[in-house]
Amino acid sequence: MAAPPVTAPATSGCLSGAKARWAAERSSSSFAVSSPAIGLCQFGSRVLSVRAKVATGVQRASVVDDGAERPWKLSDARLVLEDGSVWRAKSFGASGTQVGEVVFNTSLTGYQEILTDPSYAGQIVLMTNPHIGNTGVNPDDEESNQCFLGGLIIRNLSICTSNWRCKETLEEYLIKRNIMGIYDVDTRAITRRLREDGSLIGVLSTDQSQTDNELLEMAQKWKIVGVDLISGVTCDAPYEWSDKTNSEWEFKRDQSSETFHVVAYDFGIKHNILRRLTSYGCKITVVPANWPASEVLNLKPDGVLFSNGPGDPAAVPYAVKTVQEIIGKVPVFGICMGHQLIGQALGGKTFKMKFGHHGGNHPVCDLRSGRVDISAQNHNYAVDPESLPEGAKVTHVNLNDNSCAGLQYSKMKLMSLQYHPESSPGPHDSDTAFGEFIELMKSNRL
Repeated sequence: MAAPPVTAPATSGCLSGAKARWAAERSSSSFAVSSPAIGLCQFGSRVLSVRAKVATGVQRASVVDDGAERPWKLSDARLVLEDGSVWRAKSFGASGTQVGEVVFNTSLTGYQEILTDPSYAGQIVLMTNPHIGNTGVNPDDEESNQCFLGGLIIRNLSICTSNWRCKETLEEYLIKRNIMGIYDVDTRAITRRLREDGSLIGVLSTDQSQTDNELLEMAQKWKIVGVDLISGVTCDAPYEWSDKTNSEWEFKRDQSSETFHVVAYDFGIKHNILRRLTSYGCKITVVPANWPASEVLNLKPDGVLFSNGPGDPAAVPYAVKTVQEIIGKVPVFGICMGHQLIGQALGGKTFKMKFGHHGGNHPVCDLRSGRVDISAQNHNYAVDPESLPEGAKVTHVNLNDNSCAGLQYSKMKLMSLQYHPESSPGPHDSDTAFGEFIELMKSNRL
């Protein structure tokens, strides 16, 4: 059944505010400024500098069929899901047509880290937090060198930004990176549909020449299961990484005096995983996803990291083979996709979850100690613990659904987590996992 078009309630207060913004936009003192507005606010004896920037694309005037100009932007985009539902929305960012798997993310902050997380390749991300864009974008919060996701769906796009690190608005950022976005759509209703029916393929489009049925056919024909998405996000050649977590954000004060050489397989690795390892005293060599295991072992590393990445682990048998050739020879640590590849390399099976885990508020229990961490997660696949061989121990479970969230195999010198211990964005409860990997490498030196 097609969902009804979503329209924002029009109250007299909203209309008067929109008219005022429209009038300001048309006046000589334009509402859309190209440089940040800076002011001073005094609180007692303390003076704060306030930097604000207007998001220029949110309140554009529109001309409708009757020729009248409206002081607000009208719906000009559609999200068509493979179940036949059509959701009218307003566009921001790039224009065009884009297909992908629609997933919802429950994080309250960190939309820029989500945009640049390579694990979202092939997916269109819906943010359940209704207000997005108010902190703008800055160059320090990138998790990779580009955006890999197919598009962004949000309820309310902030009309201005106010943050001391902001360099540009979210819309400006998406336009430069050719990423589509829609807003003013009922994200709560879409989220409930995804929870009930599971992740759905969807098409975002601003192309009015295409009918709803044409977009529906595109969604129903597109597939993501069994597709190798890692090859599209991995690096082209090995490189060295040396950047630590910025001292301004560092919360771990007892830095290790020992240095460990870690080779990190890039299946779609996030920058903050590398920063956290470096902050723990690791010298890191990053290699592409298809790099031969023999060449990695020739480097005689203290440990190997199998990183996060997008898509179906069963679609990358070459990566599973690489993991099989390395485990048992040096200590290894798998994160997210790396965790799933380790599960398959041990002879276990992985399966596609109904709607996956995406967000920064997932409770995880460490079965060894009973400790509960709030974790950051981003995956649509999981390891079936019943399929694992004897000796492989489940160390962590997701308390929302009891799915496997961590593995340990002492004989094979391996550990893995289904979630993100670097938590960017998210809480830092699980940062101690990097310290556990350090201890694993230390014990192997003895």
